[in-house]
Amino acid sequence: MSDSEPLVRAEGLKKYYESETDFIDRLLGRRSWVKAVDGVSLEIQEGETLGLVGESGCGKSSVGRTLLQLQEATEGSVYYRGTDITELSSSELRDLRQDVQLIFQNPQSSLNPRLTISDIIGEALDIHDIVDDKQRRDKKIKELLDRVGLNASHANRYPHEFSGGQLQRIGIARALAVEPDFIVCDEPVSALDVSVQAQILNLLEDLQNEFGISYLFIAHDLSVVEHIADRIAVMYLGKIVEVGTPEELFSPPQHPYTEALLSAIPEPDPKWEPDRILLEGTVPSPIDPPSGCSFHTRCPRVIPPKDFAFEQTEWRSLLDLRLRIVDRELSLDKIAADSDSQGMDAALRDLFNIPQPLSDPQAEDILSEALSHLEEHDFEAAEEILSEAFVSPCSVHEPELQQIEHGRAACHLYDSRYDDGSIEPEVRP
Repeated sequence: MSDSEPLVRAEGLKKYYESETDFIDRLLGRRSWVKAVDGVSLEIQEGETLGLVGESGCGKSSVGRTLLQLQEATEGSVYYRGTDITELSSSELRDLRQDVQLIFQNPQSSLNPRLTISDIIGEALDIHDIVDDKQRRDKKIKELLDRVGLNASHANRYPHEFSGGQLQRIGIARALAVEPDFIVCDEPVSALDVSVQAQILNLLEDLQNEFGISYLFIAHDLSVVEHIADRIAVMYLGKIVEVGTPEELFSPPQHPYTEALLSAIPEPDPKWEPDRILLEGTVPSPIDPPSGCSFHTRCPRVIPPKDFAFEQTEWRSLLDLRLRIVDRELSLDKIAADSDSQGMDAALRDLFNIPQPLSDPQAEDILSEALSHLEEHDFEAAEEILSEAFVSPCSVHEPELQQIEHGRAACHLYDSRYDDGSIEPEVRP
């Protein structure tokens, strides 16, 4: 990374949305917030492409729109060329729009179907007074269409007359019209065929080389971002969990979430046998994200408590059981009815793949006591026993982005303070 002032910089960026509440909550004045972006810090240098990847709903698009101030930040700062743009007035933001632009995911919905392509592109020229007469305006539009690989004679056609790939080229031409220095590409190829994706990616690279544009390239597919990004940031539940170059991110060690995303990339070899890492459970609600590391509820490599010695598969199963108890997501009556007279203890062990007995005798005693309470439908007692005994540092302390062998990752697995499995971290100097 360059030591110069980055073109775009975000510090502690947060974007919360008020959640829709039910009638009782509204009556009592209770409000809850969706934490779409929860403390993101990033930098983008001039002429650089930063890829931002993660599952749908992790907050990627909210990051892009908040960077452009299309949405007001809840907290934090966004700097463009050293100026905090979160403090700009409406008129100052309007002037900024000529420097920063957005390419939308779905061009069909972002292009006005009632306007010709000439009017769609020309609108940006008119708003910012870039050209002062119709002849120069038409010439500029045709030059832009030609530059993105379209026939200039098609300027008077309407969006419905073009394919998806052609429409995305028109969207790129519209963004280019004001000669921006920074463009947020919000999943610009996710709706396109693979062959068309490659063409659009090549076009964006060519434009970057020609005009020195910086990109924030948002995607959910690491294999797409690998070919265009100089650096990649991996996002989960509103936070960045790993940052590095493509070479760093594709080389172990990795954050367990990145590792799972990489395992999902298909190989063209017909003899390839995938070694998929299947994440248990679902993405937690951004209204009430988990404590500690937000990924620990699904992570296949959660650090076990220091007082026990058992396999990771056993520990993961115990953690899944505990989380289901805490969330009251166990239908004990149904489990008992489907247990074929084997008993609640055995049925729950089968459901969560918990061996009988556990390899650690002390852990087995604790689990047996908790399961006995579940047989009596006493969730509170079972939760108390498991929550007090089986505590991981991953569920207690929020990890920080720190340097690892390749890039930076927010994961306790690579924090020397947790080498002994201790819950309490050492005090940093």
